[in-house]
Amino acid sequence: MNRFRQTYMDDDGVPLEDMEASEGKDDADLWFLPGPMEDEPDYLPPGPAPEAKESDVVDAWRAAEAGQAAQLARVAARLGILDERLRRGPAGWRQRLALIEAADLSWLTQHRVGLDRLSLYMALRVSTVTDDAQALYRIGWTVRRLTGGPALLARGLAVGDLETFLDRRDRPGQGERFEDAKAPSRVVEMAEREAFEDRAAGWLAMMDQAEDLHPVTRACMGFHLWHVAELSPIDDPLEAAVTASRVAITELAPSGSARGAIFAPIALGGGGGFRAIGDQPARLARWLNAMESATFAALRRIEEIEAWAAAAERTMVPLSGKTPPMLRDLFTSWPLVSVQMAEKLTGAHRATVQRNINWMEERGLIREVTGQGRYRMWRIVETRATEARSTSDRNDGLSAEDLYDVLAARR
Repeated sequence: MNRFRQTYMDDDGVPLEDMEASEGKDDADLWFLPGPMEDEPDYLPPGPAPEAKESDVVDAWRAAEAGQAAQLARVAARLGILDERLRRGPAGWRQRLALIEAADLSWLTQHRVGLDRLSLYMALRVSTVTDDAQALYRIGWTVRRLTGGPALLARGLAVGDLETFLDRRDRPGQGERFEDAKAPSRVVEMAEREAFEDRAAGWLAMMDQAEDLHPVTRACMGFHLWHVAELSPIDDPLEAAVTASRVAITELAPSGSARGAIFAPIALGGGGGFRAIGDQPARLARWLNAMESATFAALRRIEEIEAWAAAAERTMVPLSGKTPPMLRDLFTSWPLVSVQMAEKLTGAHRATVQRNINWMEERGLIREVTGQGRYRMWRIVETRATEARSTSDRNDGLSAEDLYDVLAARR
């Protein structure tokens, strides 16, 4: 080995570094080199979360039902009691409960249609100048669907059946093919209808997958999936609530025409059951609490009406003819009755109706609510003021001026 290392010089006389010798230097001396690569921070916003599978959604509701089994059993038992009571009573009881439920549901849509206004509209199809005609029509649809109409959610229910239930099949162009549409407005309308049909088919498919759930749980799931499917505007829960109330009672009224309960009351228990906050167990818990309270309130109102009808029958024994029992049934079916309503609904002469109403008022069976001499209205005198505790009575009732305008227009 050569004892002497040869040094090479560059053109300026500076010695060149031996590469072999430099390999042995410590890396710390290479201060001028960049450090190791580090992971750069991710400043991008998170992407959309992956959509849950349909089976996962239904499984979540199954788990929620299992956790609420005890309360679900109580709600189902109360619904069975309500169904049995309505089967033994007159059809007017179902109508009265439907009117109260519909008036309470109107608060969810911010229309706030009072029980008195709704009764007047349903009986005479008249409204005051300050009423929203479209709102009254939609609440009227609510009453019709809570008192009858097609049954819901037998397995394999077609989209057309749901459209019929929602009264969406009577729109212009129904049955027309999309490619045959000519006018631009018709094209837009038919495109919207086809989009609804696609979304409704998806919602019905989800409900079919949940066939093993209890109808009350299934109704809660259907209500919350309704707006996910965009079947109605997000700020309008009326159609979803009415549909759910009918779904919840399918085991008791599978045909939709039974003499018993046709819908499960929910709004009578307050609006908490419709809150779309929290996971499935939290939503189902609120749903069950509201339905349990609503069913109890409905049973209490039936007891009040039944007690009043029995007292009225005993008191009205001295009266003869067909008009007194018809008036008694009328007051059990309608929260508020005018002479014009009674004349139309009973077919009796106005003088006969007025005479019998005056007699009932003198005996303390009914009371006049307008405080005026003309265009008066009456309601029953209850043993407990349960009707006053209804949320539908929180809004301003019919004023004397409103009644004057309505009934004067009717004349």
